[in-house]
Amino acid sequence: MARISVIYYSATGSTFQLAEAIAEGARSAGSEVRLRKVTETAPAEAIAANPAWQQHTDATNHIPVASPDDLEWADGFVFGTPTRFGLPAGQMKQFIDGLGGLWAQGKLQDKAAGAFGGAGNLHGGQEATLLALQNMFYHWGAIIIPVGYTDPAQYKAGGNPYGVSFTHVRGEQQPETTLAAARHQGKRIAKFAAILAESRNNMAATTG
Repeated sequence: MARISVIYYSATGSTFQLAEAIAEGARSAGSEVRLRKVTETAPAEAIAANPAWQQHTDATNHIPVASPDDLEWADGFVFGTPTRFGLPAGQMKQFIDGLGGLWAQGKLQDKAAGAFGGAGNLHGGQEATLLALQNMFYHWGAIIIPVGYTDPAQYKAGGNPYGVSFTHVRGEQQPETTLAAARHQGKRIAKFAAILAESRNNMAATTG
């Protein structure tokens, strides 16, 4: 059984819906899952000025905040963020920038990694954002697990091979086609995380 951390940032809930679906998919494959949100850095008055943002913030108070321990614990991880000018949200970037200690100790390498996210319009930078997250995985020495076109659900959700993504109006429910693709991504990460974890354990036993 693999251990999967789903780490996300979501302001009004669109990315959160995908995060939940990815976690559901990983659990259905037998994985133990931690669903974690990164720390919100926006001022309270900015959140309060946007009813959808405030509503989502209040509705997800029960979700634990991500910490480096969630990545050290995991055999695989999936990062999700909305697009901000073709890049991950600043809240996600701040969390990532705090992971230098784990990286220096080699505790992020050889683990399955994936990304998901979206934007408010079709050409709003989803793919650039996912590729930016994957650049991070290269530096960590993690093993990128793209969704590719490995399931019909991918085509129905728009066919982004880099990771599940959405084109979505904030505050609305994600379509089932997108959620199905996200569940598939969760299963796929779980599958390869388990394979990699077994390989690491076997190597440790041999060298130990």
